[in-house]
Amino acid sequence: MRRNNLWDAILSGAAIFICLFTGLGAFGLVGPDEPRYAWIARAMAETGDWVTPRLYGQPWFEKPSLYYWAAAIGFRLNLQPEWAARLPSAFAALVAAVAIGWLGWKHYGSEGKLLEQPALLAPLIFSTSVAAIGFSRAATPDMLFCAFITLAMVCAARVLTNHRALRDTANTNSITRSRESLTLGFFGAFLGLAVLAKGPASVLLAAGAVGLWALATSHGRAAFRLMHPVAIGAFCVVALPWYVLCASRNPDFIRVFIFQHNFQRYLTPVFQHKQPFWFFGWITLLAMLPWTVLLIPAAHEGLRLWREKTWSDSPGFFFACWAIFPILFFSASQSKLPGYILPATPALALLCSVGAMRAFQKSRAASVLIAVGLSIFWLAMSIVVLVKANHIPISETERSAWLRFAEAAVLLTVLLVLIILKAGSRQNLRLVVGICSLLVIAATLIANLRILPALDPYLSARPHADFLRHDLRPDRIFTFQLNRSWNYGLAFYFRRELPEWSPGDPEAALVLTTRKGLAEIVKAGRFQGDLNETEEGILYVPIGPLPR
Repeated sequence: MRRNNLWDAILSGAAIFICLFTGLGAFGLVGPDEPRYAWIARAMAETGDWVTPRLYGQPWFEKPSLYYWAAAIGFRLNLQPEWAARLPSAFAALVAAVAIGWLGWKHYGSEGKLLEQPALLAPLIFSTSVAAIGFSRAATPDMLFCAFITLAMVCAARVLTNHRALRDTANTNSITRSRESLTLGFFGAFLGLAVLAKGPASVLLAAGAVGLWALATSHGRAAFRLMHPVAIGAFCVVALPWYVLCASRNPDFIRVFIFQHNFQRYLTPVFQHKQPFWFFGWITLLAMLPWTVLLIPAAHEGLRLWREKTWSDSPGFFFACWAIFPILFFSASQSKLPGYILPATPALALLCSVGAMRAFQKSRAASVLIAVGLSIFWLAMSIVVLVKANHIPISETERSAWLRFAEAAVLLTVLLVLIILKAGSRQNLRLVVGICSLLVIAATLIANLRILPALDPYLSARPHADFLRHDLRPDRIFTFQLNRSWNYGLAFYFRRELPEWSPGDPEAALVLTTRKGLAEIVKAGRFQGDLNETEEGILYVPIGPLPR
C-alpha cells in the first residue's frame, strides 16, 4: 500500500470510529423512546423472557425484538446502561458503512488514491453524516433496520448484476449457480433480520426500490429472481419464528403490532406525528450534512447518464432507486419521523461519493464549486456557534472549547478555498474530504468530551436520578405534570415507575414538577419548606402532610 493510501486509510478509520463509537455514554438516555426501549432490553436480560417485550411488566408491542435482544446482551455483560443500549446502533452503522464500501469497490473499481475511491469515500461520507452520527448514538431499532436493509440491497445488487451474465452465458458452471443461491439466501436472511428490527416495512422498502428499478429498466425477470425459493425460505426461517411465538403467547400481538403500529401508523395520524408531504425533503438535506452539497454532483452524474442513454445499465440507477423509494414511500405516510428515511442514507452516501469523484476528475470548476459549498456550510456553522455560544447553558471551559473549534473551522475553510483555487483538481478531492473529515472529528470529540456531559442535566434524567437515588424516603418521591420524556427517563434510572402525585395524598412527599405544576400545588395549600429549583427547570417541591 502506498504511503498516501495508508494515511487515507488511517484518517478514514479514525473518523469512522470516532463518529460512530465515541461518547455513547456522554449523556443519559433521552426522549421517550431511548429509556423505554432500554427498559425492555434490560427486562429481557434480567427475566430471561426473550419472546415478549415488556415495559413495566406489561407486554409492549411497539417494535419487534431484534433491538431488545442486541441491547440485552450488553446488559447481561454489565456494561454501562447507555453503552449497552447504544452499542447495537453503533455496530449497525459500522456494518452499513462497510457494506456500501464493498459496493463502491465492486462497481466502481479501486484505481487511484484510496480517499478518492467510492470504496473508502462512501463509508466515510456516511459515517461522518449527521444521520449516522445521530442514530449511531440512539438506543432505538432505526440503525439496525438501516443496516440490514443495506445488506439486503447489497445482495440484491449482486443478484441483479449477475442475472444478465448468467443469462448471456451459455454454459454457466455449478459454482456460479451455487454462489448466486448463496447470495439469494443471504438476501432473504438479511431482509428477515430487518423485519425483526422494525417490522414488515422492510419488505415494502426493498420490493419498492427493486420494483422501481425493474419498471424503469424493463428488467422484470431479473427482479423476480429475488423471489427465488431459497430467498423466501431463508426469510421465513429468520423472521417467522419470533412472530409465531409472540403471537401464540400474546393474543393481542397481531392487532397491536401489525394493525396499530404499522398500518394505522402509516394510514392515520393517530400517533400525532403528522407533517407536510415535503417534510422528508428537508430531512434528507439535513441528514446528509456536512456533505449535502455533494448531492448536486450526484444529480449531475445522473443527468449525464440520462443524456447518454446509459442510465438503465448503470449500477448508479439501482442505488438511486434504493435512495429515492424510502423518501417517496414515507412522504405519503400520515406519520412522519426523521428516522423513517434512514435506510436511504447509505445509498445517498454512495451516490455522493461517485458524483464527487467524477466531478473532481473531469472539471476543475466543479471541484472548486463543491469545495466552496462545503466551506460555506462550515462557515455558517461556525458563525452560529460564535453567535449562540453565550446562550448555551454550559461552563466557561466548555464554551471556550466550542468557540476555539468555531474559530479553527473558519480558518480551515478559508484556507481550503484558497488552496483549491491554486491547486490542481486531482488533488482537491483528497484535500476537501480530509479537511472536512478533520472538522467533523473535532466537532464530535468536543461535543462528546465537553458539551454533551455539560448538557446532560438538561437532556436526560440520569443526573436527577443519581441525585435522588439515596433519598431517605425513596417511596415518597413522585412526579407531577412532567412530560413523558422525563417520566420514562426517571423510571429507567430509578428502575421503577415514579407514581404521579395526587393533591389528595395526605402524606409528606417530594414532588418533581414544573412551574405550572407548582402553581397547582401552591393553590392546593400543600407546598412546604424551601423550593429547590434545579438549573434545568425541574422543580423539587417538598409537600407537607394534610392537617389531621
